[in-house]
Amino acid sequence: MNPEQVTAIFTRLKKNNPNPTTELNYSTPFELLVAVTLSAQATDVGVNKATAKLFPVANTPEAIFQLGEEKLKDYIKTIGLYNSKGKNIILACKRLIEHFDSKVPNNREDLQSLPGVGRKTANVILNTAFDQHTMAVDTHIFRVSNRTGIAPGNNVLNVEKKLLDVVPKKFMKDAHHWLILHGRYTCKARKPLCSQCIINDLCVFSDKTVRPDKT
Repeated sequence: MNPEQVTAIFTRLKKNNPNPTTELNYSTPFELLVAVTLSAQATDVGVNKATAKLFPVANTPEAIFQLGEEKLKDYIKTIGLYNSKGKNIILACKRLIEHFDSKVPNNREDLQSLPGVGRKTANVILNTAFDQHTMAVDTHIFRVSNRTGIAPGNNVLNVEKKLLDVVPKKFMKDAHHWLILHGRYTCKARKPLCSQCIINDLCVFSDKTVRPDKT
């Protein structure tokens, strides 16, 4: 896919949704950190239901650490992998308190030193909380990048690096939100809604459910 096509795709995505953001509910970088940690292999809707009960009770590293692992699990037990997530969140709170003055760090190295925080989670925090130009490649972005031809790759890191290379700088801040939302609601895994796709004619996907000239 040439640069003009990539620019055209993101121009349309921006026009359709000028100010995209995460669908996770949060009000501070720490709340976002907790929500993103909980969101692995879980839906944003499910995470938001859990944090709607948790955050009014405890929404700082000190408060959640004092809550303790077992009580924390009571709030998040409806979420998949809640045992390991609860443990990691408590350990992350401890590290934030002891090493970062209870503040979420704004650099990748320190973020990834927190238990439960991998590259994708760090990218989400850096982009969404600190407005940095990162690309958090999840299953939606991986699928959309390969299907459309924007940044094909055989693994997540490969796709991330390609997207950072091909997405025009003026679109980078919001690019991963546009791609996630496009994959979640239009370019779905099993039944992509090609007839409703605003980039249908620019996409190289060979198995489109509706061709561009039939939309």
